Amino acid sequence: MLIPHGLCTHAMQVHHIEQETPDVWTLSLINHDVYAYEPGQFALVSINNSETLRAYTLSSTPGQSRFVTLTVRRLENGSGSGWLTRRVKTGDTLWLSDAQGDFTCARQEDERYLFLAAGCGVTPIMSMCRWLAANRPRADVQVIYSVRTPREVIFAKTWPTLQPWLRLTLFAEQQAVSPMIAGRLDRAHLAALVPDIATRRVMACGPAPYMDLVEKDAMALGATGFMQERFHTTAVTGTQRLKITVTRLQREFSAPVGMSLLEALEANNIPVNAACRAGVCGCCKTRILAGRYTAASTATLSPAEIAEGYVLACSCRLEGDVVVA
Repeated sequence: MLIPHGLCTHAMQVHHIEQETPDVWTLSLINHDVYAYEPGQFALVSINNSETLRAYTLSSTPGQSRFVTLTVRRLENGSGSGWLTRRVKTGDTLWLSDAQGDFTCARQEDERYLFLAAGCGVTPIMSMCRWLAANRPRADVQVIYSVRTPREVIFAKTWPTLQPWLRLTLFAEQQAVSPMIAGRLDRAHLAALVPDIATRRVMACGPAPYMDLVEKDAMALGATGFMQERFHTTAVTGTQRLKITVTRLQREFSAPVGMSLLEALEANNIPVNAACRAGVCGCCKTRILAGRYTAASTATLSPAEIAEGYVLACSCRLEGDVVVA
């Protein structure tokens, strides 16, 4: 069996697929070899058994789960999520990379945790909750999980099995049902629900706007140990455009202000090796020779590379004309 990509060397067979919500599925994979991973980590997946890679959380729990599982939200026009949730079927083979990422509780000595999650950001949180329940049963764990509607709660069948060992609070923006809290999590809610937040390791995962808010609120309330894993979404507003020059290809094109460098390059058919798209894996490292931009993540980049203008294209937001090597 040929390995489709040098990074994805673990072949796993799909045992079954379970629909979690209207747009989220969990794929349970049989792994016949040793596959080491820590709770909360992710893996790169070879999409359509090709050179195209995407990153997905390992929602299973090492030592506790019978299968290695990927929980995937189907995104409109998402080549990776579309293939995994529409075309992959029981018996197919998926190719995964080694587990990656530092968003894990296994390396911490803390016994008091607050997990904050929104949407599909709950996937690493579930992995860690099961691991803590099995390996640190005396841990004090609180989870605050935000969704748009009650039918979008992922792992709805699993949460009751972890209670009352952990305390779960659900927020729903629309159609909240008891005991859910209607609306969005804000600083007042956080202060009331977690008055001892300063004593807890806070770990959060979700879309970028959510992450920005909860980090600011948690820090304002005294949180000191704060870790996060961002699931980025495109947010481009306005009509102002900027110029991008790619020197190696002698090409120029325009893009909206605020678009990520990765999105701008891909929109103009310039191939970029991108996997996680969340500023974690480092695959999309690109050098900017000149221009105005902001970098939301510099993970995997050395100080010398940053000084030389290297960025992670997925986490680089364009603010003015740029020149790319």
